Amino acid sequence: MFPQIHIDQLGRELKLSALPKRIVCLVPSLTELLAYFELDQEVVGITKFCIYPEDWYKDKERVGGTKTIDIEKIRSLNVDLIIGNKEENTKEDIEALMQIAPVWMSDVNSIEDTYHLISSLSSIFNKEKLGAHLIQNLQSYFQLHAKEGAGKSVLYFIWHNPGFVAGKNTYIDSYLAALGYRNCVSVERYPDVNNIGKINPDVVFLSSEPFPFQENHVSHYQSLYPDAEIILVDGERYSWYGVRTLRC
Repeated sequence: MFPQIHIDQLGRELKLSALPKRIVCLVPSLTELLAYFELDQEVVGITKFCIYPEDWYKDKERVGGTKTIDIEKIRSLNVDLIIGNKEENTKEDIEALMQIAPVWMSDVNSIEDTYHLISSLSSIFNKEKLGAHLIQNLQSYFQLHAKEGAGKSVLYFIWHNPGFVAGKNTYIDSYLAALGYRNCVSVERYPDVNNIGKINPDVVFLSSEPFPFQENHVSHYQSLYPDAEIILVDGERYSWYGVRTLRC
């Protein structure tokens, strides 16, 4: 029954007068989730970083980057729901978009946040069965991979020069823990590794995104951490929450 009140992950109320029929998604991970929810006709706009599904990336209207949103293009699409993210989109863009249509904001810093997100969005789109099935599959995935890290300490780089790393209160940290790794970083978010003291990890992960670490970076980090195993890893696996977790 409508109207309906939904609470987003920032604790904000959204009032929907009907099932959304024209949706813009500004979050790559969530664009793939909306495709899983079979909303091909409803999603009318995505960002240039929403590369999955590939046919959506090729055919859907693009509304800029996650931090360079084309507000007027979104306005022209006559949307009735916009989906954003606290970390990926700017506060200024979101405030402007709230004048156009209801904006549901995600804020994912753990695996549990992912489950909450899937459940919440499945309720909005009347896709509860699909949402519950996805959550079950994700839980099974993490159970299957729970011993992959074997208790090794890990340092996860997301950027080179400066060397930003994944710390606590991030989805990456939660994902590493679920796989049995121990994050060397005890501070929150994404600190510069030079500001967190001496670290002697068992493993150093160099992520493929947002900085595109490649083979030529390995020797540099091996010199910094001579006792560690240096591994290039797929950033999508460790940071794209939801559907992509099962496809990496």
